[in-house]
Amino acid sequence: MKTYLLPPEHDRKVSDLTDPSDDTETDDADSNPPCVLVFNASDPSGAGGLGGDALAMASVGAHMLAVVTGAYARDTAEIFDHFAFEEEAVAEQARSILEDVEVQLIKVGFVGSPENLSTVAETATDYPEVPVVAYMPNLSWWEDAQIEAYLDAFRDLVLPQTTVLVGNHSTLWRWLLPDWSGERPPTARDIAMAAGEFGVPYTLVTGLMLPDQFIDNVLASPQAVLASEKYERLDAVFAGAGDTLSAALAALLASGTDLVAATAEALSYMDRCLDAGFRPGMGHVLPDRLFWAQPEEDEDEDNDDLASPTDFALPPHDTRH
Repeated sequence: MKTYLLPPEHDRKVSDLTDPSDDTETDDADSNPPCVLVFNASDPSGAGGLGGDALAMASVGAHMLAVVTGAYARDTAEIFDHFAFEEEAVAEQARSILEDVEVQLIKVGFVGSPENLSTVAETATDYPEVPVVAYMPNLSWWEDAQIEAYLDAFRDLVLPQTTVLVGNHSTLWRWLLPDWSGERPPTARDIAMAAGEFGVPYTLVTGLMLPDQFIDNVLASPQAVLASEKYERLDAVFAGAGDTLSAALAALLASGTDLVAATAEALSYMDRCLDAGFRPGMGHVLPDRLFWAQPEEDEDEDNDDLASPTDFALPPHDTRH
């Protein structure tokens, strides 16, 4: 497999924050998980947002530094509204943690307003050596005027800072190629070329429909297709798949995995999360980002004779919370 590392302008320049003679501190730093600064909203359903990012990133070995940009009002079926934080609050969260912790990567989810996108862009500009993974979700639940203002700001402010753009084929098509007039839908490379005009070196396009109930996911640059992973289409409606994929990809890149390998691993992780998906409410199926922690069926059978969970109940405590 050919290795595609991040382009030179996005290469991580790791500064030495400790005394080289202090082997203990150096070893401790080397053993720490990579840290990813995440701009995203709070999602009470757990379908996406910061909660989904945290689970996905922890599952693949990264530590999330959460910057809350707002909150959704939603259930597992639909988004009713979003309340964006003021940009000063977002900027202060990011500034405070960045002065303390060295981050390996910045991940951008839905931040709710053009003003917050400006804050994200300013932060990325201040740390040009840190790669940026940006995810563009489906915004069809929003008002048209809000969508247009958000997409314009994202295109002009965030895309020039973005290392890898992630999004569904139809979402990216309508955003980056609104005047497409070809007889066939645009390819992933067509979309990557459109993103490349704003400075994006790599684009991961998901959800390209194939015959026989398969879906293709393609990593492309403006020059070439770098990787393609095909998966069988699952018979369910999911919420949070894109958040899961982009978070896993960000965490893997932060750990030093090369781009093509990280893409393949993140797609495989997302597929297994969806395959183990669950429906906590009356709406859509959510990815089980902790599928790997669930016991296998044969393990359950083998453990039938073991002590029941009630045998391990917490002891009584005098303090009432």
